[in-house]
Amino acid sequence: MKKWFVMSLIVALFIVSACGGANKGVNKEGAGNATNAPANNTASNTTKDDAAAEEDIVPEAGAKLLVWESKEERPFVEAIAKEFTAKYGIEIKFEEIGAGDQVNKLVTDGPAGLGADVVLFPHDNLGKAVTAGLVLPNDYYEEQSKTENSEIAVNAVSYDGVLYGYPRSVETYALFYNKALIAEAPKTFDEVVEFSKTFNDTKNNKYGLMWDVANFYFSYPFISTGGYVYGDNGQNKDDIGLNTEGAIAGLKYYGSLKSILPLNSGDINYDIKKGLFTGGTLAMDINGPWTIADYRNAGIDFGVAPLPSINGQPASSFSGIKAWYVNSFSKYPNAARLFSHYASTKEAQLKDYELTGALPSNIEAAADPTVQGNDIVKGFLEQFNQSTPMPSIPEMGNVWSPIGAAFSDVWNSGKDAKEALDNAVQQIKDANNGATAK
Repeated sequence: MKKWFVMSLIVALFIVSACGGANKGVNKEGAGNATNAPANNTASNTTKDDAAAEEDIVPEAGAKLLVWESKEERPFVEAIAKEFTAKYGIEIKFEEIGAGDQVNKLVTDGPAGLGADVVLFPHDNLGKAVTAGLVLPNDYYEEQSKTENSEIAVNAVSYDGVLYGYPRSVETYALFYNKALIAEAPKTFDEVVEFSKTFNDTKNNKYGLMWDVANFYFSYPFISTGGYVYGDNGQNKDDIGLNTEGAIAGLKYYGSLKSILPLNSGDINYDIKKGLFTGGTLAMDINGPWTIADYRNAGIDFGVAPLPSINGQPASSFSGIKAWYVNSFSKYPNAARLFSHYASTKEAQLKDYELTGALPSNIEAAADPTVQGNDIVKGFLEQFNQSTPMPSIPEMGNVWSPIGAAFSDVWNSGKDAKEALDNAVQQIKDANNGATAK
């Protein structure tokens, strides 16, 4: 369900990165980069007034940094680290740790003085990191980060009103379509239905559209047209919007789509969709950028477009934002702040896009001709602009199972949408107010 959490952001047109990487042990040479006491939550060893005449924060004397990132991002990290060291004289050591593994590793390694000074992880891990006291606020470069990056990205890497992350890249899913089977992407789901009625041939595994219908990550768009998970930008566990009138209407529409995809939810998965799309019998697939390489290598002439509207409303997708964070236990918090900022500027994000295909969160970088000139990337960015960041509070862990069951019941058994959502919301409330979120 959270497969996307451990995925690298977009790999450009010819390659794609799957995030995760091997969770190798901490390099003992980097153990001296952190201390076993949290750093002050303000820019230590200097103040903004002290550095007013400086372009950047003043790093600690003799600073050296350990940086965690996934294997797939090594080309970018090594390139930006080389630039940073040349400019500031600060040594950077890189260790391969999967983005989705870093917060759990930092829970133990941070207080022990073994953690990296600078870490990078998907924003849905932020709530756990903040409540555990693992990361420092992005205070010194707060205004630059807020003004230079997408508002969606900034909100995602903030927690309880405080900006912690230095946004670097974004990810969401969108509509893939085989141009040999359908010339243009449908603008509405009603158009998808009409196309599928004439295209489908179930005996020969021909379908107009497929997506992972049982996975709430991919089916969230049907809730988004009038509903939401948690209020206050996903931060308020007591404001659950999964059973609003709009959400109920969206789930009813979702259930009606079984008429063009007459399979049980358990019979639709990534491998099945991939085989049908590359085999030329599936016209459209809702999927993420990690699919680009498979479809490109299969020789399919495909396009990527924003999701079709649902019930006359734009379909919002879940999105993820990766950002740099400064370890609270770092011995060199100023140097770590400096690197986090340097490695997330417009220029850095364009370099990351060039080397790995990661989609920029920086507004100017995303508008750069080198990015906008790629129609596949442009399609994902257009969808990102109407996306909803995954809630980052720990209580999001209480949502997946109940809401997934509600969607499956509506799809497989035709259960009433309101009844299914009311039941799911009650289970979520019970878990939020009782059992500890996982």
